[in-house]
Amino acid sequence: MERKDHIDLFGAVSLVAFACVLAFNQVVIKVGNDGFQPVFMAGLRSLGALAVLLLWMRLRGVRMDFNRRYWASGTMLGALFGFEFVCLFWALDNTTVSRASILFYTMPMMLAGIAHFVLPGERLTLRRAAGLVLAMCGVALVLSVRHGGEASVMGDVAALAAAAGWAGIALTVRLTPVSEQRPEMQLMWQLIVSSVMLIGAAFFFGPFVRALDPVHFWALAYQVVIVASLGYMFWFFLMARYPASGVASFSFLSPVLSVFFGWALLGETVGWNTVGALVLVAIGLVLINRRHRPQGGA
Repeated sequence: MERKDHIDLFGAVSLVAFACVLAFNQVVIKVGNDGFQPVFMAGLRSLGALAVLLLWMRLRGVRMDFNRRYWASGTMLGALFGFEFVCLFWALDNTTVSRASILFYTMPMMLAGIAHFVLPGERLTLRRAAGLVLAMCGVALVLSVRHGGEASVMGDVAALAAAAGWAGIALTVRLTPVSEQRPEMQLMWQLIVSSVMLIGAAFFFGPFVRALDPVHFWALAYQVVIVASLGYMFWFFLMARYPASGVASFSFLSPVLSVFFGWALLGETVGWNTVGALVLVAIGLVLINRRHRPQGGA
């Protein structure tokens, strides 16, 4: 595969499209929660995505590698993935898409703060620290105002916990032996462990189904095929082809688009604090992900 040193037109279009897919997925989860219990649906998603991944690996001749060296870190990776989606799916059942998305996409800020202490070469510069502060102000702003019964405190807290789980996944992939495995195997660990974890946890969250209609099965299929399997594989492709910092810089689009989809498709209230928080978080993401380019040179 040809490695690019910049984001070209194909990369830019692909990253915008992927941001749309992820943003729309927040609405899909919210709608799916009307038919499936949230944690149970998350477990079904992992099981379905695992089946798609196994088919993908077989067609491409990718060998499975469950060497004992990776058991502990692989299990940790899967447990964090399961924790992330217990929190995110439950959050979207108890708060709005707009609020959940803004809070969930604080993950890069959490990661930047932790990476300063544990990852070589990832220390906070003045610019990145400013981005972190702006993002924290955005979180405070979005939590400061509630719109009637649309959002609960626990739903907002769960969205933040999901972001923490996502940051934990990124650190596990960087700091443990599972980092040596192919992306397909990293995803497999996440799907195997999380499917068991989520289905088991679902027993503590009430009946598995609510009021099923065809739209809820379409919502589940979208998550299984478009997001949790082929979508993640496409993300790995983009990460392998383009600079990681350039790919990451497009992450600010997802909360922006999620707020738009929540308003346009679900009729969610978008108050001044939501818009202000969105601006602060988006600027913070850009500042944190933007790499310094040395002056001069060839």
